[in-house]
Amino acid sequence: MKLILVQILRAAAALLVATHHAQNEAGLLAARTGQAFVPSTLLPWAAGVDVFFVISGFIIVHAAAPLYGQPGARTYFLAHRVARVVPLYWLVTALYLGLALAAPGMLGAGSADLLEPFYVAASFLFWPALRPDGTPQPLYTLGWTLNCEMFFYALFALGLGWRRRGAVAWILAALGLLALVNALAPDLALPLAFWTNPIILEFALGAALGLARGEGVRLAGPVRLGLALTGVAGLALADPLLGEATGFLRPLAYGVPASLLVAAAALGRPRAAGRTMQAARDEPAGARVSAPLRWAAAVGDASYALYLTHPFVLRGVREALLRLGLGPVLGPWGSLALMLALTVPAALLVHRLVERPLTAWARARLDPGDRRIGGGAKNRVSAGAQRVPRRPKRH
Repeated sequence: MKLILVQILRAAAALLVATHHAQNEAGLLAARTGQAFVPSTLLPWAAGVDVFFVISGFIIVHAAAPLYGQPGARTYFLAHRVARVVPLYWLVTALYLGLALAAPGMLGAGSADLLEPFYVAASFLFWPALRPDGTPQPLYTLGWTLNCEMFFYALFALGLGWRRRGAVAWILAALGLLALVNALAPDLALPLAFWTNPIILEFALGAALGLARGEGVRLAGPVRLGLALTGVAGLALADPLLGEATGFLRPLAYGVPASLLVAAAALGRPRAAGRTMQAARDEPAGARVSAPLRWAAAVGDASYALYLTHPFVLRGVREALLRLGLGPVLGPWGSLALMLALTVPAALLVHRLVERPLTAWARARLDPGDRRIGGGAKNRVSAGAQRVPRRPKRH
């Protein structure tokens, strides 16, 4: 069963990041058409990444419930994480490389710099490396977050030999120790500088919430509403009060409000809606959720595709508006709204027609086939960040 509100929060996080980049595209469009444009500072739009990291920490701990302490759990977990993350990322990275070489002006990339073999290989293999120009980003710049994710998955897999409490204690200790190394030795070289960046503490915040839900912590509706409002307010006030969030300030300024939002979405009680609990369980989940919530959750299902594909849509729409002469007609904000509006259906199409088939194909080939892990458990974990099981029995 999906945690609908968590999925909706995933959609919101992806749209925050898309809005951050859309404002940049709108600014470029305005500059080329002689219009004024002042980006919105209502929220720190780039903090959608921080919300994603907290959600990821939560979902991985929660969805791995059938695997804790099981033989073959590490291999199974990593195989399914690779199948979930790698195919679409490799596809968009290859597409980006092809476009950068064919039309470097469109993507703002120099073709010659992108041909350095080690750098290209590192970008595909989630290994932190410097661009030829000295920037610590992969070929497809959005991939830096996936470098973080894959490192987190590898660390988490090491703890799957323990039960849930032990596994979470391990990941909290490991992430905390890495951040401490960064504090004590801030001038480390790559890849250690990347792996010890304090932003990894946001995975720890999410993992703690996953443990809380697994241990039966549930919050009343008014409390969750208060947490959600406080989280939104915290994000809105972060930049005005704290300035640019870098280093250890980032998990404090963005990660803590993000964890309040995830707690509000994830720590609710089962929805009975006036029926017996058994009736609520027997009724299909979609029948108990309003259509707008289902649609928003569908965008959450496609949030990975939305995150990876939105730069292509934004740049494509920007160029189309320039060539059609519609930039001055729509204005910067109208152009921005159109760009964002088109990212969603594009992501839904990519999710259905590309991401899901690629993920299924990769899982069929990477699944270690360990029969000691039950089929029901495998089905629940294989959904990873998209689908989450009902509350498991305590271990």
